[in-house]
Amino acid sequence: MAGAPTSLGFSVRRRERELVAPARPTPYEFKMLSDIDDQDILRFNRSGISFYRHNPNQDGVDPVTVIRAALSEALVHFYPLAGRLRELRPTRKLVVECTGEGVVFVEADASFRMDDLGDGTSTSPPPAAASTT
Repeated sequence: MAGAPTSLGFSVRRRERELVAPARPTPYEFKMLSDIDDQDILRFNRSGISFYRHNPNQDGVDPVTVIRAALSEALVHFYPLAGRLRELRPTRKLVVECTGEGVVFVEADASFRMDDLGDGTSTSPPPAAASTT
């Protein structure tokens, strides 16, 4: 990638983990996973990270507060995500215990701009390689 820095020095300030719970009470129940979702090979944790560009139109609005509130509202409707996986014995069948505990949320600030990363953050596929035939 032409013009991209070979190394990028920056700092990141990571806040403490917190649980974001549904904004309102949700049903307490157990939901069975389907046999497709209950395969041993799929039993791993998956985490994600999202980056948000600064929007000058939103100056004075704390984006973390907006995201946290929106997540809390979404969990009312998608309440199993705020629960915990449990394994039933002796069958090892997975169920979601809909506890309403919440999801892990971590705020972080970095000392660089998204543009500093170059094209590496692009969501479009790379250009096709030229054919030599």
